[in-house]
Amino acid sequence: MSSRNRAEVPEAREALDRFKFEVANELGVPLKQGYNGDLTSYQNGSVGGYMVKKMIQEQEKRMAGK
Repeated sequence: MSSRNRAEVPEAREALDRFKFEVANELGVPLKQGYNGDLTSYQNGSVGGYMVKKMIQEQEKRMAGK
């Protein structure tokens, strides 16, 4: 069974981790290195959802030539 939590481009892992912490900070989610089992599903989901939203916005800008 392969992990679903992997970067399609392994070289991007560090940048994705920085982005995750940046988003968590913006949302006020106390994400830390290592174990985060004390966070709620809502908190974790909000970070992931907002990351996707920001990535889509950035791609739409690129597609529009901005």
